[in-house]
Amino acid sequence: METIPKEEGLDHTISMFKEGYDYITNRNNEFDSNLFETRLLGERVICMTGKEAGELFYDNDKFVRAGAAPKHIQKTLLGEKGVQTLDGEVHQHRKAMFMELMNPEHIKQLGKLTADEWERKLSEWGEGADIQLYEQAQEILTRAAVRWAGVPLEEKDVPKRTKQLVQLFESPTSVGIQYLRGTSARKELEEWIAGLVSDVREGNLQPPAGTALLTFSKHHDLDGLPLDERVVAVEVLNIVRPIVAISIYIAFLGHALITHPEERSKLEGSKEQPFKNFVQETRRLYPFFPFNAARVKEDFVWNDVSFKKDTLVIFDFYGTNHDEKSWPDPHEFRPDRFDEDQMTPYNFVPQGGGDYAIGHRCAGEWATIEVMKVSLDYLANRMSYDVPEQELGYSKTSIPSIPESEIVLKHIRRN
Repeated sequence: METIPKEEGLDHTISMFKEGYDYITNRNNEFDSNLFETRLLGERVICMTGKEAGELFYDNDKFVRAGAAPKHIQKTLLGEKGVQTLDGEVHQHRKAMFMELMNPEHIKQLGKLTADEWERKLSEWGEGADIQLYEQAQEILTRAAVRWAGVPLEEKDVPKRTKQLVQLFESPTSVGIQYLRGTSARKELEEWIAGLVSDVREGNLQPPAGTALLTFSKHHDLDGLPLDERVVAVEVLNIVRPIVAISIYIAFLGHALITHPEERSKLEGSKEQPFKNFVQETRRLYPFFPFNAARVKEDFVWNDVSFKKDTLVIFDFYGTNHDEKSWPDPHEFRPDRFDEDQMTPYNFVPQGGGDYAIGHRCAGEWATIEVMKVSLDYLANRMSYDVPEQELGYSKTSIPSIPESEIVLKHIRRN
C-alpha cells in the first residue's frame, strides 16, 4: 500500500488561509504529487488535484457531502440543509428541482433579463459617467436574479438586498466583523424569503410559472411533504446568490478585456464561439471558488492509496483548472484553447465537476455562462469607455479574489 506525502506539523489552517488559492498547488509542487495529507481545523485531510482526482471525488459511491461543509461556510455562503449537503436519492430528488429551471428557454430568459438590466444601467449612468464595474455588476445581477427567481423586490430595497447578497459570498473565509455581517445577512435574507414562501402557500402571492420561488414552494420531498419554509428560502437563495456572485467574473471579464486587447477584435459581431471561448477561458484562468470538500463513504483503495471512512477530502478547483496535464501554458489567457475538445467534467471545474443531474456539479453553470456572454457583449460591443491607470492586480490569498481597483471605467458611452 502506497504512503501518500504528509505535511508535517500539528495543523496548517493558518497556512491555508495565508496561501489561499495556491495552498494545495504549493504542496503538490513540494511533494511532486497530485495528492497529500495534512491537518486542517484539527482534522486529518487528504487534498487532491487534477482530472483523475476529479473523477474519483465525484464518484457518489465513494464520497458523501453530509458533514463535509464547515458550519462557518453554511452560515454564510451555502445556508443549512441545502442541496449541497445532501446525498443519494434525497440529493437527486432535490437536485431535480433545480434542474427543472435550467432548460434552454429559461436560461435564455435570464440572459434577456440581464440585458434589460444593462440597458437600465446605461440609461441611469447617462453619457460620460465613471463607474466601478464590480460594484455596478452586483446591482445589475441582483435585479436580474430576483426577477428570474420570481422574488418581488421593491425599488427602495434594492441597495439593501444587493449588499446582503454580496456579503454571503464575500464573508465565508473571513473572521470578526465581516463574518458576523455575513451571518446576519443570511439570517435576514432567509427570513425575507421564508415570508414570501408563506405568502405563496397561503395564496397571497403568485410568482410567475417556472420561477424558483413558485417551483420550490410547491416542491415535495420523497415522503410527499412540502419543504420547510426556511429550507425553501435556502434553496431560493441558492439560485439568487450564485447569480449575483457572477459579478466577480464580470470584473474579471473587464480585466481580461483591458489586459488582452488583442482578443477584443475577435468579439466584434457577437459570434457565438468567440464569446463562449472568452467566457470559458475567463472562468478557467481567474480565481473563483478554490475547492470543495466531501467525506469518504466507506473504506476503499485508489491508486494503491487507502481512503478510510469519514476522512475529509478536499478537491482543488483552482489547481485543476491550472493543471499543465490538461491545460498547456495554464497561466496564459488563451480563449482559442476552447476551440479544441479538451474540456471534460473533471478537468474544467470552475464551479465544480461531475454530472449535473445526479452529481454535485453546479446546476447554475449554464446560467453563469449566459449571464457572462450577455455582459461581455455589453463590455466589448455595446458601450465604449476610457480605462484610466489603476491597480489591476488581484490577490490569490483573499477568497474570493477581486481585482484591487474593482475595474474602473471612465466616460461611459452607449454605442
